[in-house]
Amino acid sequence: MSDLATGFRYLLKGQRWVARHGKQYGFGLLPGLITLVLYLAALTALALYGTDLTTWATPFADDWSSPWLGLFRGFLTALLFALALLLSVLTFTAMTLLVGQPFYENLSEKVDRDVSPDGTAPESGLPLHKELWISARDSIRVLVRALCWALLLFALGFVPFVGQTVVPVIGFVVTGFFLTEELTGVALQRRRVELRERLALLRSRKLLVWGFGTPLGLAFLVPFVAVFLMPGAVAGATMMARDLLGEETREPSRDSEDHEDQDTSAPAP
Repeated sequence: MSDLATGFRYLLKGQRWVARHGKQYGFGLLPGLITLVLYLAALTALALYGTDLTTWATPFADDWSSPWLGLFRGFLTALLFALALLLSVLTFTAMTLLVGQPFYENLSEKVDRDVSPDGTAPESGLPLHKELWISARDSIRVLVRALCWALLLFALGFVPFVGQTVVPVIGFVVTGFFLTEELTGVALQRRRVELRERLALLRSRKLLVWGFGTPLGLAFLVPFVAVFLMPGAVAGATMMARDLLGEETREPSRDSEDHEDQDTSAPAP
């Protein structure tokens, strides 16, 4: 169970890191805000027109008597919105990382330099357009896996008792796993670790992954929280990626940003 607690500590460490690096935190908020606006617009449209959609999809129920027609379509509308909400949680991170790739790459590199004993950060050596392509490709692959899980859990939600007790718990665990994969992918992609190997790494330390990703997934259900936690989540995931790869790590310095500013402004000898 120690890995479970360690994963949660990485989540907290990441939030503390960005709290001490205000400039990085500010830039890291921008992609989340853009993605949030897009998702809110989509969910609002679904809330307004979800009933029309279920009515169109169930013409066979047009002749049902009251109250069964209203109950049936109301239940389907609620399930549709719940599925959309689950998919929003699963995909929000991927979309935010894609929108904010340059921001989060820079943030992750600074975390690596801060916690690395020699003050260096691995670099992929790839041009930006290549990194964006790899990130988008891997995100789609992960989202397909996440969608399969979401559809399975959606179907199991109809099972009496199990659908109301066990399925939500499994849903949060699955969400936590895929959130962690997307977030650690920022640091691992810079190290040229392929998706298959990344998934194998995460499966080998499932308790660590769940300790990090499951509380984050729960927090993301609260409106607007995801935007403010994303920069710290990327920072914490970078530290956790180092752990997964067995890289040596030191405690983050409290004044690293000040040292960077001093080093940048110092005259060359």
